[in-house]
Amino acid sequence: MSANSPVIDVREIPKPQRHGQIFRLFDSLDAGEALILVNDHDPRHLHDEFDVERPGSYSWDYLTRETRDYRIRIGKTTSAALPRKLGNTTELTAAPTDAADVAWKLELRDRHLDSNLIRLAPGGVIGEHKGGEVDVLVHVLAGSGTVGTEGDKVAVTAGDLLWLPRFSQRSFTAGADGLSYLTVHTHREPSLTIEPFDAERR
Repeated sequence: MSANSPVIDVREIPKPQRHGQIFRLFDSLDAGEALILVNDHDPRHLHDEFDVERPGSYSWDYLTRETRDYRIRIGKTTSAALPRKLGNTTELTAAPTDAADVAWKLELRDRHLDSNLIRLAPGGVIGEHKGGEVDVLVHVLAGSGTVGTEGDKVAVTAGDLLWLPRFSQRSFTAGADGLSYLTVHTHREPSLTIEPFDAERR
């Protein structure tokens, strides 16, 4: 192993903190550099997580595979995470639904955006509520319906782009053919939640 490679021995690190510390160290590396991971077992779940979070951007080489002593060289092969395809909205909206559901959401560990694909059955409703502290861009993917506001209702159909300013009142009602839409907004902690709308707080 290279004398210049940082070593992270996670055997004394609490389990909930291990993966976060490993990724932070990995992200601090330059392309072509590597870290040495020391663990007491084969970290296959971590390997799976690298496949999801950094596909094509890392190498994984076992240096030692002994009882309670695993050493892996994790190399950084690109300067940043690579662009990649996450899914297909046509396929995600094709299956029928009889309720309101989240068909897909962005779940990458290190992200600066949140995104959800919401589907409503024909006539389905997401009731009146007040948005959070971030602006939201909505892209209607399939179906049609109306978006309720403090003013007039807004009719929407497939292809429409809708802007939901932060803290704005909104509701969603699907038309006879249902309604599927993608939301995109700045990532925040904790995740964006829907707050019931209180008319007395206007």
